[in-house]
Amino acid sequence: MPGRLLRGLWQRWRRYKYRFVPWIALNLNHNPRTLRYVPEKSKDKVISDEDVLGTLLKVFQALFVNDFNKQSDILTVLPEAVKSKYQDLLLVQHPRLKFLEHRHQQQNMFKPEEILYKTLGFSIARATSSLISAGKGVFVTKGLVPKGAVVSMYPGTVYQKYEPIFFQSIGNPFIFRCLDGVLIDGNDKGISKVVYRSCTGRDRLGPLKMSDSTWLTSEIHNPLAVGQYVNNCSNDRSANVCYQEFDVPAVFPIELKQYLPNIAYSYDKQSPLRCVVLVALRDIKQGEELFSNYYTIVS
Repeated sequence: MPGRLLRGLWQRWRRYKYRFVPWIALNLNHNPRTLRYVPEKSKDKVISDEDVLGTLLKVFQALFVNDFNKQSDILTVLPEAVKSKYQDLLLVQHPRLKFLEHRHQQQNMFKPEEILYKTLGFSIARATSSLISAGKGVFVTKGLVPKGAVVSMYPGTVYQKYEPIFFQSIGNPFIFRCLDGVLIDGNDKGISKVVYRSCTGRDRLGPLKMSDSTWLTSEIHNPLAVGQYVNNCSNDRSANVCYQEFDVPAVFPIELKQYLPNIAYSYDKQSPLRCVVLVALRDIKQGEELFSNYYTIVS
């Protein structure tokens, strides 16, 4: 019995260590490729915020149009100009709807991963990592990810550095620390899951959802929201993506916030919502696993 327990603990540690901050820190000298040196916090940008925003809007608008038959409650509170824009997009992207007499009876025409492929030219998914005992990873399942493309998002509850996260952090390998100390809890289980759902319900405005909670389930509506499962690079697997912080601007369309996989722990109208995206450092081909350098060193 003790031997079986020890073997179980050892196997769990071998999976967990790839996300355990002290272990990664102690092994930095053995793998310098896990480091990305940044001269200033403000220069920690592989691509511009405008490019990140443009990509998210492009994907989210395509998802919205694909979910059009489910958006009736939201459409009733939107200005006529905005509704007309989406109706025009619907007919452009799906011209065969012109011949349907009962649009409201139609189900989604494409799965979210298909929308991602049609919009950005690639799709991604979680699967068993190619790293031994590393658990799940994220792979390019179709198409080609070009260098500089937003390839994924890191979902989760966003905590300011002064907010309590002790109990959520116990045994949690999915907490991401931003340069300014902001934390994102990307765990889709346990107390982390409960907290995220609670915050999502708190911020909802009638039919308008301020965030996406489907990343907590097996039916993900935003196909980019799998970034918490991207593993750290290793000695023989160099990084092909890196993390980049992005604050959601005030002008972000309210009807598209339902696809944002992040929510603030405390309700705050003044501070922008922090998101973290993963950006491709090179072209990434179909079948490749995504690997990131978790550490950004400010020199």
